[in-house]
Amino acid sequence: MYSDLVAALDIGGTKIAGALVDGSGGICLRARRPTPAGEDAETVMGAVAAVLAELGASPLWGGVTAVGIGSAGPVDASAGTVSPVNIPGWRDFPLVERVRRVTGGLPVELVGDGVAMTAAEHWKGAARGHDNALCMVVSTGVGGGLVLGGRLHTGPTGNAGHIGHISVDLDGDPCPCGSRGCVERIASGPHIARRALENGWRPGPGGDTTAAAVAASARAGDPVATASFERAARALAAGIAATATLVEIDIAVIGGGVAGAGDVLFAPLRRSLRDYATLSFVRRLTVAPALTGGDAGLLGAAAAAAPERRDTAAAYTG
Repeated sequence: MYSDLVAALDIGGTKIAGALVDGSGGICLRARRPTPAGEDAETVMGAVAAVLAELGASPLWGGVTAVGIGSAGPVDASAGTVSPVNIPGWRDFPLVERVRRVTGGLPVELVGDGVAMTAAEHWKGAARGHDNALCMVVSTGVGGGLVLGGRLHTGPTGNAGHIGHISVDLDGDPCPCGSRGCVERIASGPHIARRALENGWRPGPGGDTTAAAVAASARAGDPVATASFERAARALAAGIAATATLVEIDIAVIGGGVAGAGDVLFAPLRRSLRDYATLSFVRRLTVAPALTGGDAGLLGAAAAAAPERRDTAAAYTG
């Protein structure tokens, strides 16, 4: 019934999700633990091991041929290490080696979470059938990944396509990465909300100050909330257009919590792209919402891990 099983891990600052994924992208079994992000390295690894143990207790485990990991970054796929900003206990943590040990020596493939989302969208989502694509996660941060020439382009360390740290405002606010005016500093959910608050937007009776609340106000016609999303859209458009000009992508897929704003984000983004994507070879660039939703990390980790998926779905390479 199940073929070509891969164990997939999606590791972030709030949850560690695991699944057994078959060759058609079906999720056969799930496991999940909260991420003990404030604890030491071994405690966090203990949560990963618990997820793998739950998966390993299934009779399906005998069909698992590889493990794929999509992790918050930075990651270093060449060294097999991770240093997630939102998991301070892990700095240069040898995650690939530790997972290989827990799983009895199975092959392990590590990619960043933005790259995992890209692999998922190219395999099963909005970028399917496109040989050159940029896929983005716009949420608490802004990450991304690239498909070039029909292949997932991860770069030597697994971080290629990290569009969140392209500078689009030379005199902009300092970014924690050390640069200034980064896409993430303008277009991430917290910064959309921060700008709205600084310019006079006030939350409703419930006191919700998230980007989702700003989006709701924008849909209701609030000009300050609308302006905050329009600025975020311009930053995204500038980053997408720069990427398209450099590597000739023909689609940009956007997922993550901020993409849930729908037309509040996508309408000004498409308008702004007309201002930034002006050269003849990028004018036909399209923007689409992601389709794989909350399973993007798991599906992408599975796609990155299994050679047969890379060959049949999109000829992925690492």
